[in-house]
Amino acid sequence: MAKSAKRVLLLNGPNLNLLGEREPEIYGTTTLADHVASATQAATDVGLAVDSVQSNSSSELVNAIHAARTTHDAIVINPGAFTHYAWSIHDALAAFSGPVIEVHISNPSTRESWRHESVIAPVASGTIAGFGGFGYVLAIQAVARLLQDK
Repeated sequence: MAKSAKRVLLLNGPNLNLLGEREPEIYGTTTLADHVASATQAATDVGLAVDSVQSNSSSELVNAIHAARTTHDAIVINPGAFTHYAWSIHDALAAFSGPVIEVHISNPSTRESWRHESVIAPVASGTIAGFGGFGYVLAIQAVARLLQDK
């Protein structure tokens, strides 16, 4: 019997459903569906499976993280604006035992000062920022390495 692939939950926060339309000078013209497809292909290439959730509601993301505790081996999250204030997401991720990678398409450190602090970073295994959509692929590769080393 073949061993089932380890599962990665890919979470995307508020307004990321508008990628490709919203501020293309910052976020590019690639859609969220394109980013999910790239992450899914990267996962397939390293023997992982991806489930994706996007929500503009922090409670929906918290519920997805809670459910992932028994169904997923790792989480990749682009929390969007929740990065800077969503302590409920921080707490939910702190209760998740697998690797967590925080991803940002832009580099928050080079933008407005209110974007410089992440409440997610303290509970993440690492943060990937400023590489555009390639950050999703890098996050999947990081998860694969962390799961392999576990």
